[in-house]
Amino acid sequence: MSSSSVLDSKANPLAATKSIDYSAYLELSRVKNRAGILLIFWPFAWGLVMSARTLNLPLNVVLRFLGWGIIGSFLFHSAGCIWDDIVDRNLDAQVERTKNRPLPSGRVSVRGALVWLTINIIPLLALLWPSNPLAFRWTIGLVSLFPLAGLYPFMKRVTYWPQAWLGVTLSIGVVAAWAYTSGSYPTSALVLSGGAWAWTLWYDTIYACQDRKDDLKAGIKSTAVLFASRTKLVIALFGMILLAALYTAGVLNNQGYAYFVLSVGGAAVDLLLQLMEIDFERTESCGRAFHRNGYTLGSIVFFGIFIDYALTCLV
Repeated sequence: MSSSSVLDSKANPLAATKSIDYSAYLELSRVKNRAGILLIFWPFAWGLVMSARTLNLPLNVVLRFLGWGIIGSFLFHSAGCIWDDIVDRNLDAQVERTKNRPLPSGRVSVRGALVWLTINIIPLLALLWPSNPLAFRWTIGLVSLFPLAGLYPFMKRVTYWPQAWLGVTLSIGVVAAWAYTSGSYPTSALVLSGGAWAWTLWYDTIYACQDRKDDLKAGIKSTAVLFASRTKLVIALFGMILLAALYTAGVLNNQGYAYFVLSVGGAAVDLLLQLMEIDFERTESCGRAFHRNGYTLGSIVFFGIFIDYALTCLV
């Protein structure tokens, strides 16, 4: 760099930042991966509307909580992706699908990623902050964010079950929703949370199948690697656990016919169609199935819960 260019950058601070690739930071946050955001949001939304039906919460309160929930899911998803990419940058460089991500490709520095992570975490903590810092919902939020989400990227180095850890991280949204509305949680919330855990194992195993061949070469552990040729059979079991949990939670929470027909029945049909259509050896097929869970299955379950809540409000 010539002396004149150095002087120019000092005289004009904006000149020193022109090389920053802002789109790379958005890519780091996976802002275009709306399915990932929804997969975080749905367990919270399911639990919220179930609790609203039991507690007779007015619609405006439910909609306000859902709005905060989608914002929180966006921030949680963004922070989680950034942290995951920071920890996995060397592993991602060995996988065909991920080698061009911002960190392994060098478009974003680790320092820049950490700053961007902090920018995402601060408003997320503000969103979780209650009037009483010792409140139950604050505890749940912190547990989900730091020990659970924070340790998730390291799980694939020590166990073939990182998806199970992720399932605990995301399914806690059901309990968090009840905590936000009532300050406690019933047995039905724990059962539904168990179903959300099984659902996470379903769709994240499908997601991991995209990279199974590269993961084997790089020594990366996952349920997709563990299940191998038995993947369809094993995730079918997780699908049945989800359906059993949806049914049991509905019985415990005294849900109406709309819930059992639309949420439980609709989920059963969609899970069956996914099993019939997916090809675990094709990356594109696995990617479509993963996104389908965020856009379709999660919304089917939510639609049934919400219709049941709306019918209760009309009675």
